[in-house]
Amino acid sequence: MRIDPDDMITQTEAARIRGVSHEAIRNLVQRGRLKAHRIGGKVFVSRKEVEAFEPDPGGRPKNKKKRTKG
Repeated sequence: MRIDPDDMITQTEAARIRGVSHEAIRNLVQRGRLKAHRIGGKVFVSRKEVEAFEPDPGGRPKNKKKRTKG
């Protein structure tokens, strides 16, 4: 896999782009939702990957069947 240095941004910049905290980006990296690359002691992520990231809807899944009484 080849890394495009022009596409690499810091986690802080990724947080600014997504409008979330630095910790939120760090958590996504730790959970494997975003790939990170360590370069010179700093952690970078792909700008394209950050911009294309689709978060999970969250919450409990909705029931597909409606329960009836009786």
